[in-house]
Amino acid sequence: MYEGIKIEGRGTVGLITYMRTDSTRISEEARASAKKYIEAEYGKEYYENRYYKTKEDSQDAHEAIRPTYIDLVPDAIKSSLTNDQYKLYKLIYNRFIASQMSAAIYDTLAVKINADKYNFRVNGQTIKFKGFMTLYVETEDNEKKEEFANLPNLKAGQELVKEKIDAKQSFTEPPPRFTEASLVKALEEKGIGRPSTYSPTITTILARRYIEKIQKQLHPTELGRIVNKLLIENFKDVINVEFTAQMEEEFDKIAERKRTMEKSYIRILWTI
Repeated sequence: MYEGIKIEGRGTVGLITYMRTDSTRISEEARASAKKYIEAEYGKEYYENRYYKTKEDSQDAHEAIRPTYIDLVPDAIKSSLTNDQYKLYKLIYNRFIASQMSAAIYDTLAVKINADKYNFRVNGQTIKFKGFMTLYVETEDNEKKEEFANLPNLKAGQELVKEKIDAKQSFTEPPPRFTEASLVKALEEKGIGRPSTYSPTITTILARRYIEKIQKQLHPTELGRIVNKLLIENFKDVINVEFTAQMEEEFDKIAERKRTMEKSYIRILWTI
């Protein structure tokens, strides 16, 4: 999509900006186009001029991944795209537009009910203004969300009548196994790799049978456990979550002439 796809009536068009970046910066031209589209499509109350802080270790030479032309709405060019291209382009398009939309507004109510020596609590939530959620709602796999009920209008001190009590027992559970989405999120948080390397990384460890996918969850295989154990025991300096971030920091210091290659940790690694 970056290099160009033949679009009916437009010729070959690059649909997205350069994808090998994790920057959150967008051009003022793109910001103005997003404002024009949002106000025309949803109304002025749905637009919010948003700026996002770029992480210190991000590659910021290119702006954020976004649609190149706002007027190329996904559904309008769907016939020119394959099914996978359409889904990916729509995800990029909707997420970009949503990033410039107003926040959603909720009415949240927490009710405490006293019954003799017992205390009950229930949370209710209703949405007043959908904002960016009109266009895009991000789902998070394997993450528990607080449950909200649809509550009637209640007043402080109001007497309530018990209809039924649903007992619910909870147990402490281990952290859920990674899915592809949650693994990418963890890699991003720890500064390991870049957006362009996340998918190849997962593809590689699946192909080498270090992990296997069972109902969307990633499980280590026996081979993966053995290889992991050997690598950790013999290459502690390299096989750790801080390695990539440390290496990037070393490169930055060399580029800024704060450290020479001869004194760098990278040189030691390259000579092993």
